Amino acid sequence: MLVLLPPSEGKTPAPPTAPPLDLDALSHGGLTPVREKVLDALVAVSGRPDACDVLGVSAGLADEVARNVGLRRAPAARASRIYTGVLYGAAGLDALTPTARARAVESVRVVSALWGLLTVDDVVPAYRLSMGTDLPGIGPLAAAWRGPLGVELGDAADGGLVVDCRSAAYRAAWTPPAGACWVDVRVLREVDGRRSVVSHHAKHTRGVLTRHLVTRRGRDPRDADELAHAASALVGDVLHAVELGPLPRRGARTLSLVVT
Repeated sequence: MLVLLPPSEGKTPAPPTAPPLDLDALSHGGLTPVREKVLDALVAVSGRPDACDVLGVSAGLADEVARNVGLRRAPAARASRIYTGVLYGAAGLDALTPTARARAVESVRVVSALWGLLTVDDVVPAYRLSMGTDLPGIGPLAAAWRGPLGVELGDAADGGLVVDCRSAAYRAAWTPPAGACWVDVRVLREVDGRRSVVSHHAKHTRGVLTRHLVTRRGRDPRDADELAHAASALVGDVLHAVELGPLPRRGARTLSLVVT
């Protein structure tokens, strides 16, 4: 089982006394050359007067963009502590038993615009960069990462279950191989019998599912049907219903998590 998450927009900086980034210590070492290039390009652009415009963020986030300039020296912490948005708050990946943490480290991957891939235990600084950015010196980041992520994830995903909780921008950076059982997790809200796509609830619910998958007893689900069965344990508590879409000719199968 491979659970793919997007990073959170909200990030909590590591304590000032924490050690700085060590790129060579990150998992998926094959990504290091691309990480170096993207990091250098981000540091360079973040010092420009038009940095916020280039990175596609509001002027209110100028301090976070300016912090990018010192990323190589910035204090770093585990990704499970740095990412603190809605999804990660619900997943609680920094508050797991040793057994569940080991399962999360093995199964969960964060697809990142800056680092490519991270485990929950990889140690990184807080940063500001999204996958939809056309980064000077690199180009569109999703395209820049597509080949390297294919090399890193292709063998692991081929023939296995990929639980895709990424947003559209991060899905663009890697598509599982044809041999994978690829399941796209969708969250719908039902009110008075009518269903609609929701954003905040989607992040929270995907986080709840992620935590459930790494903390539940028993072996990991191996296909879409077993994933739907595992998710059905949340019905009546977190979920109103779990529905698995038909097997498509190509692409992802859809698992709909319905909330009220």
